[in-house]
Amino acid sequence: MTGGIILLDKPAGMTSFDCDKLVRKTMGISKVGHSGTLDPFATGLLPIFTGDALKFMRYTDDYNKAYRCTALFGGTSDTGDKDGNVIMTSGRQPGEEDIPAIREALMEVASRDSQIPPKYSAKKINGKRACDLAREGVEVELKPAKIKIYALNIREFAIVRECGVLVTFDVRCSKGTYIRTICTDAGDITGFGAYAVDLRRTAVGPYKVADAVYAENLTPDTEYLDPVTAIAHIPQISLDADRAADIKCGRRFHRSRITGYGFEPGKLVRAEYDGALIAIIYADDGGIIRVDRGFAS
Repeated sequence: MTGGIILLDKPAGMTSFDCDKLVRKTMGISKVGHSGTLDPFATGLLPIFTGDALKFMRYTDDYNKAYRCTALFGGTSDTGDKDGNVIMTSGRQPGEEDIPAIREALMEVASRDSQIPPKYSAKKINGKRACDLAREGVEVELKPAKIKIYALNIREFAIVRECGVLVTFDVRCSKGTYIRTICTDAGDITGFGAYAVDLRRTAVGPYKVADAVYAENLTPDTEYLDPVTAIAHIPQISLDADRAADIKCGRRFHRSRITGYGFEPGKLVRAEYDGALIAIIYADDGGIIRVDRGFAS
């Protein structure tokens, strides 16, 4: 198997695709892709899959993510972050007396199970990214998307004279959650407006930013992470020689012929033989074993 996973600590100012290009050039490998796009102003963990490891990337689509964000209450931005056109709140700026209301607004937003994606996002509308349409001046209607915020912990408040209140918080959330929208929605509730001034992704599924390499430290000798780590969350079974041969040869059989495991229809399972991964499989509604992805052994 060629390639593997690079855990990159993305710097501010680079796009996620810029990071792909950096890895492609530095590691000398043509097939490269990242899991979970980061905004250009954001920093932090960007898992980049290369070579044969790209086969594993789609199994990370449902990974939960974790971030540390700093938001400024007291202004708005058309992009929801500091890179947009910022307009400071007219009239009274929020101060220390408004901290309880800001805290309550953030907690309210954290309790929601849906959010409307920002217009400056990679969300696709009729095949085009919402951000591209926004830059073209096209008005689009984005529909609420289901999300889950598992935890939002406020770390600190800071009063910035003549600007407003800075709030730093940690959040752990499902895929598809926009942290910028958490900020802007909470700003709308308070009436002061808010936008993200700093955003750092600290975790993607099992991967932590503490284990990532800084972009400027990436070299051709940087070690790859084993791509099998990307499917560690999928239950594993060991097959006997006959069932392994059936799967390798594309022969169909009923789930009852694999003993010791109770298949749930549609649920993925890692199938191994003699210590080697041979396929990701599942049972269909009729109990027939299907191959979701095969791997050369």
